[in-house]
Amino acid sequence: MTTSHKPILDLTTACDCGAVTLHAQGTPISMFQCACTNCQKASGGGHTSVVLFPADSIRLTGATKTFSRPADSGATFMRHFCPECGTTVCAQSSRAPAFRIVPAGLFAGENDWFAPNQLIFSRSHAEWDQIDTHMPWHEAYRPETTR
Repeated sequence: MTTSHKPILDLTTACDCGAVTLHAQGTPISMFQCACTNCQKASGGGHTSVVLFPADSIRLTGATKTFSRPADSGATFMRHFCPECGTTVCAQSSRAPAFRIVPAGLFAGENDWFAPNQLIFSRSHAEWDQIDTHMPWHEAYRPETTR
């Protein structure tokens, strides 16, 4: 589904074991899919579906652990996850410190509003992974103008 509609959200969700909760309030900056090899490893599939929020729209409750790694851009990419069950609850990049990346699946059962508008890192997209071919595909990071 491709659309320019961005919902106004006020949702609370939790990791798999319930030890960490995430409250998202406000309008997402963007909703997209990423097929970079790291997202494939983290999701266990051919891509990950994510929602980009302003950092101040997200509130975490409960202790998280982090894992940082260098990104293709040269930035540092950090995932925040539950230390008990391992569920990723959000991520951030030093390239865009004002934003948080939240897996759309974290809102399972309450995410019918999710409407990705692009695929990034299509250069590593697996053919078996079915992605909407009617939305823009970008070889790497998306241009700033398509958020």
